[in-house]
Amino acid sequence: MPRFKEQAICLRVFDWSETSQVVVLLTEGRGLLRGLAKGAKRTSPSSVARYSGGIELLTLGQAVGTIKPSAELATITEGDLQQPFAYLRRDLKAQHLSMYAAELTGAMLAELDPHPRVFAGLLALFEALADPARRGAAMLAYQWRLLDDCGYRPDLGRDVKAEAPWGKQASYTFDARGGGLTAAAVNHPDAWRVRRATVELLRAVASGAEPEGDAESFLRANRLLCVYLRSLLGRELHTAGVVLGKKR
Repeated sequence: MPRFKEQAICLRVFDWSETSQVVVLLTEGRGLLRGLAKGAKRTSPSSVARYSGGIELLTLGQAVGTIKPSAELATITEGDLQQPFAYLRRDLKAQHLSMYAAELTGAMLAELDPHPRVFAGLLALFEALADPARRGAAMLAYQWRLLDDCGYRPDLGRDVKAEAPWGKQASYTFDARGGGLTAAAVNHPDAWRVRRATVELLRAVASGAEPEGDAESFLRANRLLCVYLRSLLGRELHTAGVVLGKKR
């Protein structure tokens, strides 16, 4: 059975028994990993030594275990908590955004398919959420990186219907089914009118430049990527309301 020792961000955790937990981890080298952490909830000295700090939701740590090809879950044998991101538990907005990012990551990635850029991006997002002024830009950068790494990078440089480059326009239509912008009329529910300012903000993110805009501009751009991701997934995530502005 292959043994692993990985940096891991905990995306989801729930009780399996009185002493064990099932966890969903985003690991740096192996991608999404689902595992059973046996004895993680025990308080005996040996269990505390193996799971220093426990395995908690929305934390960074080091996970050790084994993967058996025939088993549905990996076996987590050790866990070392390294960064608890305590502010995610003190600030409700930061917590909601981190929960959306965690749910989105789990929905977009296949198991045991490494995405080190996504891992680094999620870690950077969690760190940025400590500063309210950086949250809009950080969430936009993470959603873009996830789309890019999964092969769904939106096409912002040409008309996806006309197959031709274009200049600057006052507004655009984003066609989710076409994967980008168009000036053509699109008559299906997965197409939305988009302001030029929103497109320019996305183009800045795509180029790797530091995007500049007010809170409302980042909100519009994040909403666009959120509904694009909803279209790709074929469903709305439970936590998407925090980005879309819906009351739940």
